[in-house]
Amino acid sequence: MTHTLPAVFETKISNLELIHRGKVRDLYRIDDERMLIVTTDRVSAFDVILPTPIPDKGRVLTEISRFWFDKSRDLVPNHLCEDQDLSGIVPNEAERSLLEGRSVIVRHLKALPIEAVVRGYLIGSGYKDYQATGAVCGITLPKGLQLADKLPEAIYTPATKADVGDHDENIDFAETERLIGPAMAAQVRDTAMQLYQMAVDYAAKRGIIIADTKFEFGLDQHGVLHLIDEALTPDSSRFWPADEYRPGISPPSFDKQFIRDWLETLDWDKTAPGPEIPDEIIAQTRERYMTAHRRLTGKALPGTV
Repeated sequence: MTHTLPAVFETKISNLELIHRGKVRDLYRIDDERMLIVTTDRVSAFDVILPTPIPDKGRVLTEISRFWFDKSRDLVPNHLCEDQDLSGIVPNEAERSLLEGRSVIVRHLKALPIEAVVRGYLIGSGYKDYQATGAVCGITLPKGLQLADKLPEAIYTPATKADVGDHDENIDFAETERLIGPAMAAQVRDTAMQLYQMAVDYAAKRGIIIADTKFEFGLDQHGVLHLIDEALTPDSSRFWPADEYRPGISPPSFDKQFIRDWLETLDWDKTAPGPEIPDEIIAQTRERYMTAHRRLTGKALPGTV
């Protein structure tokens, strides 16, 4: 595969106000009701933004999110606006060309202050918790589970949303009830679990295990829950090839775990600035993202061959 568009590390749109520059996304204000979300090719690991972009990563994340937003609309509404025409919003043609395939126009909603994390397998920080306590985020699990084992049933383990450079913190369900109220906490939990199960069933038919994922939600002016940010992407989820999955080892993946594993081999203290990523790691990471897109959507990424 070749990429035909330049990597985008950071955006600058001269006629729009920058609201926020996150780890991966740049948010711009269009008007009181709409925002422009641009997904760059930045990559973060261990809550540090690395200095090297991964070409096409932002377009992959955008296309996969669009795919899942469309597939999940019967479960929960999402923040996408119907009209996605940028020509009247970003008149500068050079600036607009960099946004191709990596930007969405969304409704301005009130984001909830939690991340809705669903885990179906024992991996990552969950496995470390389990080794130390026999539980994940306070949820007791059976004894004797191995790394990457499938859990008896998926569990909901919410977290607080951290600022850039800070770490998300796992919280228990009682804390989510305190933050957003018991009724909304239950709705977020139930919706996240339904979304995860829908995605797991679909991805399994395409040779992908979704080990875990995180969702973000927001409310409109009527208090209606909406799915926002990204959905079931290689940045917000762990995607494993089903044919290479084995309990007891960290499985190969179609996500940024490949970069995390490479970083773990370095003498780096996991604080900014992060190390430059070598060309071969960039190429292999890009190919994993492209494979996830191709398997899930059944299509090649637009603009690639």
